[in-house]
Amino acid sequence: MSEQTRSEVYAELASVGPYGVHPGHALITMVEPHPGHEHAYNRWYEDDHFIAGAMAMPWMYAGRRWVATRDLQLLRHPAESAVADPVTAGCYLSTYWITEGRYDEHMKWTVGINKRLNRDGRVHQDRTHIFTAFQDREVTVYRDGADGPRDFHALDHPYRGLVLEVIDTESPEQRAELLDWLRSKHLPERLAGSPTALVTVFRPTPLPGDRMTYVKQVEGVDTRLTLLWFLEADPREEWEERFGGLGDEVAAAGLGRVELVAPFIPTLVGTDRYVDQLR
Repeated sequence: MSEQTRSEVYAELASVGPYGVHPGHALITMVEPHPGHEHAYNRWYEDDHFIAGAMAMPWMYAGRRWVATRDLQLLRHPAESAVADPVTAGCYLSTYWITEGRYDEHMKWTVGINKRLNRDGRVHQDRTHIFTAFQDREVTVYRDGADGPRDFHALDHPYRGLVLEVIDTESPEQRAELLDWLRSKHLPERLAGSPTALVTVFRPTPLPGDRMTYVKQVEGVDTRLTLLWFLEADPREEWEERFGGLGDEVAAAGLGRVELVAPFIPTLVGTDRYVDQLR
C-alpha cells in the first residue's frame, strides 16, 4: 500500500513550506442545480463532493455551504448582472479557505482529484457553475477591531447569513483605488453598529488550463473584487437598509459597478432542508 499511495513522501512534503492559519486564498463557487435534480445534487454535494472534492484536500482547511431560498434570490440586485443571468441563478454557494502560500500546491491536487472523480463517475453533471473562482485574499475588515472571531474562524463560527458582493472596475488601477476606499472608508462605515461582523475581500485568480471543461474560465482577473459579508443576523432583516444602496455608493465614488449582491443562509448539513424552497 505504501508503494501504491507513495505515502513515504508525505512527511517530506509536510516538513517544508508555509503552514500558517490565515486564509490566503479561497474557493468561492455558486452553482445552480438543474430543475428536478435539486435533491440529488444536494445529497451528492454533502455526502461525497464536499469531502472528497474539497475538505480532504491538502491545505483546504475550512469550508461551509450556503443556500438561497427563492425569497432570498428575489432580494438580489442589480436586476441586470454580469455575474448571474438571470440574477436569481445560483441557489447554492460553497466557500473554502486555503492556507496562505499554498495555492500552487493545492491547485495541483485539486486538478488531479477532479480528473479522478470524473473518471470514476463521482461528479454530478446536472448542474451549472454560475460563479466559480479561486481567489486571493486582499484584506479583512472587522466591525469590532481585535475583538470577536477572526477571518480564519469565519467558516466555522455559526454566522446566520452571508452576502456575496461582486464589484467590477474598468482597470487594474481603478481596482486598487476601490480596494483602498473599501478598506479605509466604505466598509468601516458600513460595519459600524451593524449585524455584519466582518467582510473579507478577495481578487479572482485564473483557473488552470487543465481545469474541468464544465467550469468556465474566470472573468475579471485584473478588474474584479469579491466581498464576503458575514452576518450575525438573518440577511432578510433590514435588507434594504443594510444592503440596498451598495451599488449606488460604489457608483457615486466613481470606482466601479456592483454586479451582484446576493444573500445566503447556512445549509443544515446532513439534511435536505430548504431543497423544496429553491423554486
